[in-house]
Amino acid sequence: MTDVFERLAEFTGLSGTGEERPPPLFYRILMRVFPPLVRSLTNVRYEGLHNLPKDGAVILAGNHTSHIDPIAVIMGSRRPVRYLAKSEHFDGGITKIAMLTTGQIKTNREAGGGGALAEAVDVLKGGGWMGIFPEGTRSRREEPPFLQQGKTGVARLGAKFPHAKIVPLAIIGAREFMQPGKMKIRLFAPVTVRIGKPISFAEWIESPEGGSMGEGELLNLLEREPGEIQRKMGEMYRNFTNQLMSTIKSMGAP
Repeated sequence: MTDVFERLAEFTGLSGTGEERPPPLFYRILMRVFPPLVRSLTNVRYEGLHNLPKDGAVILAGNHTSHIDPIAVIMGSRRPVRYLAKSEHFDGGITKIAMLTTGQIKTNREAGGGGALAEAVDVLKGGGWMGIFPEGTRSRREEPPFLQQGKTGVARLGAKFPHAKIVPLAIIGAREFMQPGKMKIRLFAPVTVRIGKPISFAEWIESPEGGSMGEGELLNLLEREPGEIQRKMGEMYRNFTNQLMSTIKSMGAP
């Protein structure tokens, strides 16, 4: 089946820049010092750390209600995680320094995310870890439920790297720790990061509870016209994303 998935990956339309993107040295050093320090000063706890893969390319996918969400995820991962960050974070000040020294990926929403996704491909191709908020942006809802419909970029990346593990995350309490639009931080407000069981796009396609497609069906799909293949893959992206968001919701995401 490996060859079949590689052929499907070609229809994602994603390609990297060809550059190697290892995490900056400063970021790797920071991961040895920063997580234990911050966890000792806050009330963040983690459930399911055993579900984090030991090696290989990984996509961490969670809900997004607060600016501290990526920090909470990185602290639990205890390794460099790269996020797609909006271009405003690179405009100046301490935020720009943080983005550059940790190798985060600049994305311009108005111009489309093609360049940012190309850099994400570079990271995953090198066996790195990518953090994704499938909702695309922090939830703007003022009342629960805060969870919004997921965008299919996470599934598209999963199809490009069909054997990379995609790990669902439910981040609970982050909005109370740091409410959107306000600089006030409730340092000891409880935050829980629940880490679900990882699944690859290839495993999902074959699963009866997922895409439910065997090798024969996939080979038949690959014999169709390119436009039909991409249309069918678009349906798979949407179904995968919907199931991922349903899983994140069932894990307790507000």
